[in-house]
Amino acid sequence: MNLVFMSSLEKDGAEGHAVSAQVTIGERHGVWNVIWNEARADGPTTQEVWYEGISWDEMLTTFRMQLQDKWLQGFSPLVEATIEGRMELSGKGRFNAMLQCYSDKFTNEAAYEKLREWRREQAQKESKAAYLVATNRVLRLISAFLPQTPEELALIPWLGEQKAKLYGPQLLAVTSAFERTTAFPLDWVEEALGEAAFEAWLREQKVLKLRTEQTLQQQKRQLLEGMARGQRVETLAAELSLSRREIVQRIETLDQEGYDIEMLLKTELELVPEAERSKARRAFELEGVRYLKPVLHRMYTEDELKALDLDRAYEWLRLMRLQYRKEKLAAA
Repeated sequence: MNLVFMSSLEKDGAEGHAVSAQVTIGERHGVWNVIWNEARADGPTTQEVWYEGISWDEMLTTFRMQLQDKWLQGFSPLVEATIEGRMELSGKGRFNAMLQCYSDKFTNEAAYEKLREWRREQAQKESKAAYLVATNRVLRLISAFLPQTPEELALIPWLGEQKAKLYGPQLLAVTSAFERTTAFPLDWVEEALGEAAFEAWLREQKVLKLRTEQTLQQQKRQLLEGMARGQRVETLAAELSLSRREIVQRIETLDQEGYDIEMLLKTELELVPEAERSKARRAFELEGVRYLKPVLHRMYTEDELKALDLDRAYEWLRLMRLQYRKEKLAAA
């Protein structure tokens, strides 16, 4: 067999004994094999055949999924490498990652909660999702370093020049209420953090990313299965412990990926009176489908809008937009 790839891994076992393992990819006469060998402290080495077949793509997908599971079980590679190689952080990317690591470890929780409260109120004023005002990552950075001037605020990664100008006075009004024990510029962070702590944090972030990807894949399967059974948004939201808004977002993503969502659209939009759907189609014709706010204002008067449940209106209009696009594509 031609050995194509091999990696040794370890995890902490009982009574401080390390559990070692190896994963190998080999090829023989056009047949790919992915094999996991794990040395157990209480017995002989066990072997798992993850894949045996002729498809490179299937082999690689299986390898990645199974290796993710092992990561989540606590295994770490002795030499940091994967079948795709490793992307090293350097320059500004590494420095910004260090700032994020520091902010995760040394968040001023009181300041963070005040910033979250401000974001919630601002998002309501602008009728947009909170993360579009500022992400949790940015709020943690601000709460950890507590900038006091516009120049210092501009040094916070991922905030952006436009948002720094737009929200700067409000953000600084929050941070100025807290005593700061560190200083700007932030070139002291690398030494204060230490390489070992930073590398451990990077490993934690990788595991968290794998867990998130695994959760998203599981929810995607549940969503597709529920849609195939004819379930509606309300039921899907309850089963997946997501909000209705999140379910609609996932449905839009499935549509972009080419999955069949026709049954759900039909089931859900049948609950909307035909007169409302006709008005929506007319509004789409006149206003286009990129933005829904002009569509709503085309459909309803200001007094009618005040009486609407806007969350539900936007929800069915987003689904209606998917159906409208499909109808236009079919007609074309």
